[in-house]
Amino acid sequence: MKKLLCMLVLAAATMGVAHAQLKIAVINSQKALVDTDEIKKAQAEMEARFKPRQDQMAKLEKDLQDIQAQLQSGKLNQLGEQDLTAQGQKKQRDLQRIQQDLQEDVDRERNDILQRAGTRMQEVVKKLADEKGLDIVVDASNTLFFKPSLEITADAVAAYNKTYPVK
Repeated sequence: MKKLLCMLVLAAATMGVAHAQLKIAVINSQKALVDTDEIKKAQAEMEARFKPRQDQMAKLEKDLQDIQAQLQSGKLNQLGEQDLTAQGQKKQRDLQRIQQDLQEDVDRERNDILQRAGTRMQEVVKKLADEKGLDIVVDASNTLFFKPSLEITADAVAAYNKTYPVK
């Protein structure tokens, strides 16, 4: 659907411009966002902020493996097995809760960062298009083929980093 829309836009633009030269550029918007200094910094900060919970999850997983090994050893009496099974169930619930909370927090923060950066990138691309005299900027994901000389991804990243420097 997006490809059809792109083709229709290009066709309409070429008809409307008739004799004028149409200037087109291509951007890999996903790569452009990921390559910005702001996103790289945000990623590093998120990893540092969420590392304690990841470490806690790793410890719980190790504890569960140890409990499983003890249960399989056959060296426990019935009361010991019941106690260890109860401990394992509690640790499993704790692990699931931490995993779910962590995933929700990561998703929420990542979406906020990407939404803000995406809006900023659109503004940067519009300004870049004006500066370069471009009529159309198409996302690479909607394009079957383009000459590498039409790509402005690196220019967009540089302009973004200049406009929104990382502190």
